[in-house]
Order: sequence, then structure tokens, then C-alpha cells
Amino acid sequence: MKKVVKFGGSSLASARQFKKAGEIIRADKARRYVVPSAPGKRNDKDDKVTDLLYQCYDAAAEGKSYKKILEKIQGRYEEIIQGLDVNLSLDHEFANIEENFLKKAGRDYAASRGEYLNGIIMAAYLGYEFIDAAQVIFFDEDGNFEPESTNQELKERLEHVERAVIPGFYGSKHDGSIKTFSRGGSDVTGSIVAKAIHADMYENWTDVSGFLVADPRIIKNPEVIETITYKELRELAYMGASVLHEDAIFPVRKEGIPINIRNTNRPEDKGTLIVESTVRKPKYTITGIAGKKGFCSINIEKAMMNAEVGFGRKVLEVFENYGISFEHMPSGIDTMTVLVHQSEFEEFEQSVIAGIHRAVEPDFLEMESDLALVAVVGRGMKASRGTAGRIFSALAHARINVKMIDQGSSELNIIIGVKNGDFEAAIKAIYDIFIATEL
Repeated sequence: MKKVVKFGGSSLASARQFKKAGEIIRADKARRYVVPSAPGKRNDKDDKVTDLLYQCYDAAAEGKSYKKILEKIQGRYEEIIQGLDVNLSLDHEFANIEENFLKKAGRDYAASRGEYLNGIIMAAYLGYEFIDAAQVIFFDEDGNFEPESTNQELKERLEHVERAVIPGFYGSKHDGSIKTFSRGGSDVTGSIVAKAIHADMYENWTDVSGFLVADPRIIKNPEVIETITYKELRELAYMGASVLHEDAIFPVRKEGIPINIRNTNRPEDKGTLIVESTVRKPKYTITGIAGKKGFCSINIEKAMMNAEVGFGRKVLEVFENYGISFEHMPSGIDTMTVLVHQSEFEEFEQSVIAGIHRAVEPDFLEMESDLALVAVVGRGMKASRGTAGRIFSALAHARINVKMIDQGSSELNIIIGVKNGDFEAAIKAIYDIFIATEL
């Protein structure tokens, strides 16, 4: 059995956290391939090493004083090495880093050094082979990830390597320059490695015990989701629920490799299992609730709209011309509503309104601002009668006015629009009716 284990920044922020990760890895012989992030914050007032690296690089590249920041970064790693009692010196690595900073090697290079150095320490601590991600993960000259060449190289490189550490977050272009994924991209590296070795499981270790049914900033101690499908995860992630980089889903999904979100500080917790599909009956009717604030709606009315071929296309083309993407588009026979991010729309609102008038000549057009969208997601909704009724009953009981309803044909999710001011109350009301009452 083969497992890829990725540890987030908070899981490797100090020697104490490193030791926890080491115990987890050694507790299961199947945990053979390790993907580390850069050291995160040790406390609320601390800095992430990646942020310090950016600061240090910018100062060096601009000819400003950078030595103190570099010494601070070096001190973080020395503290970890000493705490682990590992016979290792990073002096040569830091000399190289300083030289490359002064040569203006790029901000991607700077950011990647956090994972690179943590990878060297992790490999020395575990006695695993260290493989520089720049040698096995590739991007084209435009900075686009190359999955085929990466998969082939990783397969060949790891075929005869029993245990290895591959730093997360970065790779290289054909010219050898370093390129990073977007922030949180170590999740993606773990997924890529899992695909290449045909792993039985991809364990993603972080500081939470899996995906939560709702945002803990809104719901106190929300329940953990035991099992979630990729489709459900995509819906929740799209609406703001974030534990895993969303691009990390695709490489393992194609291979049918499950992802297990685990808590480094509570390794006994089972966490959340992310799967392609499952016959497991969900614990609750709904899987999760997520949402975002900051939307506005453009409501268009025109008699016989449904008989006018191309009406919807013409309207959306106006938004497209101004680079505005729409989020949802509920409609009726003579009405059509387009929901967009308010921050994107405000700058062009009058031009868009004028464009809609020219394109489709509506009878009436109005806008509403400061809206929030709440997504109720769950594969269990399909088999349960009255789910929508329970949602709207709960919202009515909480005196929340529903501005918009949109349900996909898959019956996997229901999107509800409310005023920004009712956002938190709406999530609490839905959580209470489906989770608190079923506990």
C-alpha cells in the first residue's frame, strides 16, 4: 500500500510540529512519499516564512536593506533543526539564496525556498530521499503546468525510490527558472505525486479535522463532514469553503484516488474522506453549507421574452464585453435575473445597463445591491422529500427574506440569495434545521 502525505504550513511551523508530523509518518509504513509546505505561523503574531521570503527578496531586488529579514528566516530554520537534533547545516543553501536574490532570480524563486528548505530538513529528519520539485514538476514558458511530462518524469523518478520527500508548491520552466502554483499549491503537488505513483490514498494533514458542515466563524463547533464527493466539494469550495486548494482535486479524481483531510494536532480523528462516489449514506440530509457576500442582481423584464431566440445570449454578451462573469441566472417566462460580483460590476454598471437596453430593449430593468448567496449542498437531498420546504421554513421562522432561489437539475445543491445583513442568520437557521435538530 502506498500513501502520499502532505503537511501544511501550520503542521511544520516549529520543531514541535515537525515531531508530530514525524510520528504520524512513522506510524504507518504506507506513508512513503511526503510533500511539505513552508513553515507557517507558530502563533497569531508570527510571520509565515513565505511572506518573509517575499519581503526579503523585494528588499534585495530593490537594493534596500535585507540582511535582518534573511537572518530572521535563517533563524526559523535553525530553530527547527536544533529542536529536531538533526545533523544538518543550511549555510550553503542560504548563501545560494542570497546570491540569487541579488541576481533577481524572481519572486517565484523566492517564495519556493520555504518549501525547498523544509523538504531538506524533513528528508534528513526521516532518513528519506530528497527530490527537488524543480527536477520533476514542469511548467511551459507561459507558466502553465504540464501534467503529461510531469507525470512521466515523476513516475520514472519514483519507480525505484522506496521513500521520498518532494517539496510542495513549485516546479520549473524549460529554461530552469522556478515557477510556483498559486498560494496553497502544496496541495496540488501532493495530488500530482499521488497520481504518478498510483497511490491508494492521498492524506492532506492540516490544522483542522476535515471539512466542516459550516463556517466555524458563524456556527460554534460545527459538525465534521465524514465523507464528501468531489462534486459536493466543488460546490462548497466554489462558494467559499476552503480547506484544500481546488486544483488539487483534478489529478487524483481521474485516478479514483481518495483524499483524506486530517488534523496533525489530532491524528486520532478520522477527518474527512473525499471520494468520487460512495454508497455510504450521509449522516445528515445535507452535506454542507457555504456562501459569499458581495453580489448584486440585475433584473430584466420583457413580455414574450421566452419567444425571442437568443435573448439570454445577447444579455450575457453585454456582461462579457466588460469582462464581467455571471454567477447565477434564474429566470421566468418574462423575467431574467443576472447575479454578478458587485465589486466587478460597479465600475461598468451604467455602460452595462445601456448595453442591455440596446441589445434586448427590455420593458423594465432594476438592480439590487448588497446580496449574499448561500449554497446548501448534499447528495442526500435527492432522496429526501421536502428539503427546499424545510430550508424556506427555517428562513421564514428566522424572519429572513429570500431574494433568489436557484436549484441545479442534479438536485445536489440549492442556492439562496439573501441580503448581506441576513447572511450569518441564514446559515445558522439552515444549520439548525438540518444538523442541530438531527443530532
